[in-house]
Amino acid sequence: MKTHLMTVVAVTCVLAGCTQSTAEPEAQGAALLAPFKQDLKSALVKGMESGPVAAIGACRTEAPMIAGRLAVDGVVMGRSSHKLRNPENVAPEWVAPLLVDYAAARLAGPVAIETTKGRFGYVEPIMIQPMCLNCHGSALHPDVEARIDELYPVDDAKGFSEGDFRGVFWVEFPQS
Repeated sequence: MKTHLMTVVAVTCVLAGCTQSTAEPEAQGAALLAPFKQDLKSALVKGMESGPVAAIGACRTEAPMIAGRLAVDGVVMGRSSHKLRNPENVAPEWVAPLLVDYAAARLAGPVAIETTKGRFGYVEPIMIQPMCLNCHGSALHPDVEARIDELYPVDDAKGFSEGDFRGVFWVEFPQS
């Protein structure tokens, strides 16, 4: 319900003549997330060259470092999911209702909203790709499963199939 309220707020803002349309924050959000997604994918591919267990380490350490490096001028970003592996990736308050809507298939593509006065949020869904199944699928290699269990004793991020909704990339940024 809160998601629908945020969407109404964004549409109302546009109709009322706010200084920025939702298309502008969407384009800005996509541009801000692009290097995060690209660098994370590169880290995962590099990790996979040494096997899925190495990719777990890349995902665990590289993602926060990449997000931190790109967090400048009031921009913050990350990943989250309705089925968390790492509790440090809990969704910001404004992302949580969007996760519910994506998981229920009420949303499919990117979304931009005004999170607070003068700040915008943008999310893009993450869909399970074949490479993701090494660590997020139903049948994991025993070494992978053991490493995940060691690092994430409360893991809820297994059992996915190719094409499933996995979570979101998100970014929050000041109005430009």
